[in-house]
Amino acid sequence: MTQEERTAERAEDHAAYEPDPRRWRVLAVSLVVGFMSLLDVTIVNVAVPSIRAGLDTSAATVQWVVSGYALAFGMTLVAGGRLGDAHGRRRMMTIGLIGFVVSSAAVGLAPNAAAIVLARLAQGASAGLLTPQNSGLIQQLFRGEERGRAFGMFGFTVAVASATGPLIGGALIGLLGEENGWRSLFLVNVPIGLVALVLIRRMVPDNDAASSTDDQRIDVVGAVLLGVAVLAVLYPLVSLEGGAGLPLVLLLAFPPLAWAFVRWERRTVRLDRPPLLDVSLLRGLPGYANGLLVGTLYFTGFTGIFLVLSVHLQEGEGFSPLHAALLMTPFAVGSAATSPLAGRLVGRLGRRVTLVALAVMMTGTALAAWLVTSPSDTLWWTLAPAMLLAGVGGGGVISPNFTLSLAEVPPEMGGAAGGALQTGQRIGSALGAALLMTVYQAVGTVASAPVAARSALLAALAVLAVAFAAAIRSWRLGD
Repeated sequence: MTQEERTAERAEDHAAYEPDPRRWRVLAVSLVVGFMSLLDVTIVNVAVPSIRAGLDTSAATVQWVVSGYALAFGMTLVAGGRLGDAHGRRRMMTIGLIGFVVSSAAVGLAPNAAAIVLARLAQGASAGLLTPQNSGLIQQLFRGEERGRAFGMFGFTVAVASATGPLIGGALIGLLGEENGWRSLFLVNVPIGLVALVLIRRMVPDNDAASSTDDQRIDVVGAVLLGVAVLAVLYPLVSLEGGAGLPLVLLLAFPPLAWAFVRWERRTVRLDRPPLLDVSLLRGLPGYANGLLVGTLYFTGFTGIFLVLSVHLQEGEGFSPLHAALLMTPFAVGSAATSPLAGRLVGRLGRRVTLVALAVMMTGTALAAWLVTSPSDTLWWTLAPAMLLAGVGGGGVISPNFTLSLAEVPPEMGGAAGGALQTGQRIGSALGAALLMTVYQAVGTVASAPVAARSALLAALAVLAVAFAAAIRSWRLGD
């Protein structure tokens, strides 16, 4: 199919679009599921000491409880999105959620660290099937300004899940005790997941994939090539977080693997077979490539901040896990306030929403870097307002970027394209965590902990500045 034919088909689809009266309720159900999967990326950060003590194992092994989830999650996002596009999003949400519930129970009941790591890998892979269905459903069910509002709610979910993970984890451990309280972080997914499973089966519509395309085959070779390419990036980064530098050699394998994936996908399209991700189409779509870059850079600068501050406040300032999480909660409050608003404004203001939001977040991050060296007893009144300001800005980045990046993506590719954006976010998150923790630890060997925290926040600010430059370029290009 030529580009002109695709454009005509999209115009015809838009003209024939009839809003599903249940679309907002369907979105609410899918975002609850998405919140669960994203929450499990960060909720265990505060539980690492408790897991290590409870299972009497090494710090490096327990690090894989955190990193194994992110690794499997990132590797399966695009394939999960493509499976939803081709075989039905309700079906993939059902399969993914069943896997997520079972693996969550396996983590919570695991007798040793090895069993936890294996179950976390399965949990991450299940989340990779679940999460891209959100963007696919939004592409399927919403058009025009409503799509921006829907992505605003999605951005709200991403921001709040990332920011409140440590708070919820700290609260549960504080309530149930450190010895076994960490198990509740995973077991709580079981009842919530079972309720969500019933709602998915009753409310979420299928995308009637069989009628949208003649060939439902999955590009297995493309999925393997992309998965191994993502592995070549994520594995060294998560290993670096645990203190192992040798796996960084694997980064050299990424360029040839990425080249092989692109060549294979182009060949697949040429042979008129269904690709995993039509890279030529996405490259030609306004805003997609720039949106992928902005999102990846933003997550590189954004998510590492929580890890560094969580470690610093507990180890450098003597805060409890719950108190440390409470001090970072203002970010979630700010994001919750602005994400829906940004989703409504993006249809009228376009990329300018992202520019303003990034500028506000950079201002909050700069203030946090300046104030983090304040005395411990004053951090509640100095660092918390800075985090609130950063959150106000952060809430206006994710949802507009998704809306603008996927604006011209056809609904039948919405899951795979959204999965690719989220893969960039996972890579950015791993890179940011490794970068900021490396800066924090390196400076901490020659200076005080507050100075080390300031240095890490300044590194985050530098990355956000690059994201801001990428957003300016996208705006000037009319994306």
